[in-house]
Amino acid sequence: WGFAKRIYRMFPSSSKEEDLERNMNAALDAVPIKTMRKFARRSDRFMDAYRKGLDGIQAVWASKRYRGHRVLPKNIMALFDK
Repeated sequence: WGFAKRIYRMFPSSSKEEDLERNMNAALDAVPIKTMRKFARRSDRFMDAYRKGLDGIQAVWASKRYRGHRVLPKNIMALFDK
């Protein structure tokens, strides 16, 4: 995750394994629940788009267009057939 990675990079460099593990756990704990849920919702929309037969570019468009919805409409492919 980019959020946790950015926080992890703010910690001082170390070569000790226990420091690295402590820093990693602290960075992961610093990620807000709201951010995790937002990422999960967006990922779910992409998975739904791929399940319905959309390719990458179409999935990006559909994810932006239907971002207020949990899943895409059943007739999403009909929009691309026009």
